[in-house]
Amino acid sequence: MRQGLRFSRIRDTTSVDEDSPLMGDSPSTSSADDAYLLPTTFTSSSTIGSGRSRLSRCCDMFRCCFNMFRRKRTLHSRTLRIGHGSVLGSTNHFPKNVVCNQKYTLFTFLPLVLFQQFKFFLNLYFLLMACSQFIPAIQIGAPITYWGPLIFVLTITIFREAIDDVVRYVRDREVNSEQYERLKDGGGTETITSASIRVGDLIIVQKDKRVPADVVLLRTTEKSGACFIRTDQLDGETDWKLKIAVPFTQSLPNDDAVMTLNCEVYAEKPQKDIHAFVGTYKVTENDTVQDGSLNVENVLWANTVLASGRAIGLVVYTGRETRAVMNTTVPESKVGLLDLEVNNLTKILFLFVVVLAAVMVVMKGLDPLWYRYLMRFILLFSYIIPISLRVNLDMAKLFFAWQIGRDKEIRETVVRSSTIPEELGRISFLLSDKTGTLTKNEMHFKKIHLGTVAFSSDSFADVSRHVESAYSGKLAKNSFSMKLQTAVEAIALCHNVTPILEADVDGADRRQAEPA
Repeated sequence: MRQGLRFSRIRDTTSVDEDSPLMGDSPSTSSADDAYLLPTTFTSSSTIGSGRSRLSRCCDMFRCCFNMFRRKRTLHSRTLRIGHGSVLGSTNHFPKNVVCNQKYTLFTFLPLVLFQQFKFFLNLYFLLMACSQFIPAIQIGAPITYWGPLIFVLTITIFREAIDDVVRYVRDREVNSEQYERLKDGGGTETITSASIRVGDLIIVQKDKRVPADVVLLRTTEKSGACFIRTDQLDGETDWKLKIAVPFTQSLPNDDAVMTLNCEVYAEKPQKDIHAFVGTYKVTENDTVQDGSLNVENVLWANTVLASGRAIGLVVYTGRETRAVMNTTVPESKVGLLDLEVNNLTKILFLFVVVLAAVMVVMKGLDPLWYRYLMRFILLFSYIIPISLRVNLDMAKLFFAWQIGRDKEIRETVVRSSTIPEELGRISFLLSDKTGTLTKNEMHFKKIHLGTVAFSSDSFADVSRHVESAYSGKLAKNSFSMKLQTAVEAIALCHNVTPILEADVDGADRRQAEPA
């Protein structure tokens, strides 16, 4: 029997696509281009929008045909037994706890990249021009003069896409290699990677560490069983959320006592709703049974961060069955407005080339082979459409992305995609709330205004002097010092603070205040 915990009695089943992370009717919550990313939305004119809509329909049709050959799997509810082996089945029924945000595989990379590129009229136009040179009747030069520039353009694009996907792979590997402790049968712990975590494991999550899977909270270092988590990578909110451990396991004398329990934990089948969870637990001890219900307050979702203390949890969902992954969408290739505008401009130039070629044929004089001369003139005038424009755009985008990543004024900025950095130049107004979707949501005290007087961080000494004067009791109630003292008191009191009692490594108790 593998060390750790095991699962499970199958209750309900629902058929879903194995590779599709979407399920349910609840609104989805984004996480990144990858499990970390936020969607980017562009506003365009009706002409550009309609063209983009047609391209999207083509992609959807291709993706639909590809999905027809995917293997189906089912989602199960599960019953996990702590410390006494599995009830039914094996953890092999559940997906591995691997994060994968790559858009391509080794086999699909080249076909998908070429498909994405030849959706653009510019690339398709030069492909047709290059292929026409294999027809002797309309050949006007060496084929390499047409194939060379096209291959160079596609090579630059493929190189850029490869770099983006390699960066995503490196980020995924870092996440999958994060180390956690797992409780072993018979006591003690062992160190495992995030990718090695399986359904039924008892894992330990330290403070400020990412929760690697969906877990039922069993114990915390806080005596009351409470802990706080940050969910900004899940729902974009940086306010701390309160979670409560299962009361029975929290009351145990130590962590190793969890492994001696005869306890069964039931969890519903995976779904998308991060605000709901249905589960139960049943503890059998000395021929007596104690049971209780579990709700969303007893669960830590994957990709949240433990903000206080240390927690022990029972893994119930891993990999594609976690709430975080089920609320992400399939990665799509992002196309900027500039690319769409260049694509439409290319169509206009092509019409101009056709008209110009027709005029030249008429001026030459019509004969039975007029269509051959028309094609030759189109080939001769094809360089009116500059193929170098696409090369310059792709190389400029790579340079923009590289510059953004190394800009010292915006440290820790991560470029998720190098295909749309030029869109930042179109921003005139940035409208954002305080939820942390586009901001860090870290509120720092900079300045206070009281009537016509303002105090900044450079004049806090004056604020301190006024407050001391107000507390001396020698000033009138309507004096400026008393007003300033009242304002400072309001700032100190008008927020939530939760005292947390934790045990240090040496066993000593330590109290600290955390925002709630």
